[in-house]
Amino acid sequence: MNDIDAWMWWLVAAAALGIPLVVTAMPEFGMFAVGAVAAAVASGLGADLVVQVLVFVIVSVALIVVVRPIAARHRSQQPQLATGVDALRGRQAVVLERVDGSGGRIKLAGEVWSARALDTGRAFEPGEEVDVVEIDGATAVIM
Repeated sequence: MNDIDAWMWWLVAAAALGIPLVVTAMPEFGMFAVGAVAAAVASGLGADLVVQVLVFVIVSVALIVVVRPIAARHRSQQPQLATGVDALRGRQAVVLERVDGSGGRIKLAGEVWSARALDTGRAFEPGEEVDVVEIDGATAVIM
């Protein structure tokens, strides 16, 4: 096997490792593909087969050790930007019609919403500012 064939085989291996990366969305395959590209570069620079394999292993393992925990941490984080009803939790609203445990109306984010008080014994009068605790269907729960 000559040098040209070796680096070409490493690139074929990198492409082959890229396919399961796309199909399974497992980032480890991408890290192995990068290791194969590094081995192809080593081969292109004239390194023998043992050095090429060592480069592949070292680069792949280094990427798994360094990148995988970072990717796992990012995957488990909540999105920074809340959208939809999640964005309405914690916002302030203005009472339009008296709100108690059975219902009422508020103005929230420029829209009129039905609302009910979190504490069923409490009532809020028109003009009061209230905090939205949660959204239950199409009803804002306030306090």
